Amino acid sequence: MGALQATVFFLFLLKACEINAQNEDWNTATATYSKETDGSIITEGACGYGDLHKTSYGKYSAGLSTILFNKGSTCGACYELRCVDHILWCLQGSPSIVLTATDFCPPNYGLSADYGGWCNFPKEHFEMSEAAFTEIAERSADNVPVQYRRVKCARSGGMRFSLSGNSHFFQVLITNVGLDGEVVAVKVKGSRTGWNPMARNWGQLWHCNIDIKGQPISFEVTASSGRTLASYNVAPANWQFGQTFEGKQF
Repeated sequence: MGALQATVFFLFLLKACEINAQNEDWNTATATYSKETDGSIITEGACGYGDLHKTSYGKYSAGLSTILFNKGSTCGACYELRCVDHILWCLQGSPSIVLTATDFCPPNYGLSADYGGWCNFPKEHFEMSEAAFTEIAERSADNVPVQYRRVKCARSGGMRFSLSGNSHFFQVLITNVGLDGEVVAVKVKGSRTGWNPMARNWGQLWHCNIDIKGQPISFEVTASSGRTLASYNVAPANWQFGQTFEGKQF
């Protein structure tokens, strides 16, 4: 084999490896939709977000099966989805959409995994809003085959911190998280305290037993990539439970 032939052959192999690597980015799953008149999948999901329209996730929200939900740690993560391998159900060209994980799709072991038990372990499944579902598949479809992959979350504005609790139990709901979208650690600091680690209560609700009333509040948030971002003095000294404040963004 000559030098030119060897070079061409090497470039061919390199291109093939690139194509394979791109293909490996996608995983297989299934998807259904929930019929909701307001276009969102649910207003009180297992991630604690409450009204999904107020938290900006809206119709592009999804409930995840057990294996994907991972006990709530993937709340806020973003997934790109496309319908594939079904000529009657998938829209032509397999357009894709980006969804945010906002809820848990519970298993139903009384039904077959292929008929009704879509979210039975270890199935990988997404329950979408009807509005989002019809952007990738026919409305008349039932359970469609999809491909998915994790993508970075594109958010407008900073992270949002919604405060709740009482004088000895401080809790915060973190929404509108960019980058990974998935928060794995949180710390809180008052003007007269050091940094206090918070524990995951459920979903993206974090808590700690601390009284920081009357102090400006700062938060340190760590994403699943390991990147940490501190937002100083997010809430002023006169903050109240029930209020939401905006911090920095990844």
